[in-house]
Amino acid sequence: MIKVVFFGTHQFASVILQSMIDNPKINVSLVITQPDKPVGRKQDLKKSFVKILSENNNIKVEQPENLKNYNLVDKFDLGITAQYGLLIPEHILNTPTHGTLNVHTSLLPKYRGASPIQSVLINGETETGVTIMKMDKGLDTGPILLQKRLKIKPHDTYTTLSENLAKISSQALSEAIDGYVEGKLKPQIQNNSLATECHELSREDGQIDWNKTSKEIYNLYRGLTPWPGIWTMWQEKRLKLLEIKESDKIIDAGKVIIEEKHIYIGCSEKSIELLKLQLEGKKPMNVIEFLNGYKSIANEIL
Repeated sequence: MIKVVFFGTHQFASVILQSMIDNPKINVSLVITQPDKPVGRKQDLKKSFVKILSENNNIKVEQPENLKNYNLVDKFDLGITAQYGLLIPEHILNTPTHGTLNVHTSLLPKYRGASPIQSVLINGETETGVTIMKMDKGLDTGPILLQKRLKIKPHDTYTTLSENLAKISSQALSEAIDGYVEGKLKPQIQNNSLATECHELSREDGQIDWNKTSKEIYNLYRGLTPWPGIWTMWQEKRLKLLEIKESDKIIDAGKVIIEEKHIYIGCSEKSIELLKLQLEGKKPMNVIEFLNGYKSIANEIL
């Protein structure tokens, strides 16, 4: 049985962890996840998806603030990382007998970095995939063991694409672990000349430029929904667009048109129809609810 230490935090990582728990060849004996985060007005501490799953399966959990001075005390055959969110120093990566493998949600070397799922959607890619790589001290620069491809559907958002990637990632990881530990899979060096890097996202990335095409804005929505979300400014307040779709209506860029209780905003090419939105300080509303209180948005320029 392969003794594993797992590094992960987010929901995607919990799917990967579950697949290893279900694998009779693997013994996940330690999970390292980020510290509990304060959320809401009361700042109650919230456990990560990975911590909850680990505790439900009686797996030991450790939550260091960072790993700079952290060391693995026990001996492990293999380390596995998936959406952990903190830098793992080289001395930890190399502690397990076979090193540490990472589940990366893109087809490396393209889309290295913190936001590969969001980036492929924002850029309008039609295909992505998962890469199982051996980690080194660089940012997603390690040699590749195995890749699986996945077609991106036209209306995939971050949520749906993450779910689909999680399914193929679990299968890919299982194949990679078997082949790598047995010496049948040889790591292949990445072509660094083909690499691009995607940055960590912030709320400011969601601000809409209405001089872009409706397709570009819709792709931004796909990549940034549900977080950090896309938004525009109206009457000095942030207006979040929670649900939108493309429209063939030709409207001047940034101009708001209301037709039969439908709201359209012009882009450099065609327009966007708003379906659900939220004004800063207010609850989410559908279009009819919004127009009941804010008809003054008609014919404004955003």
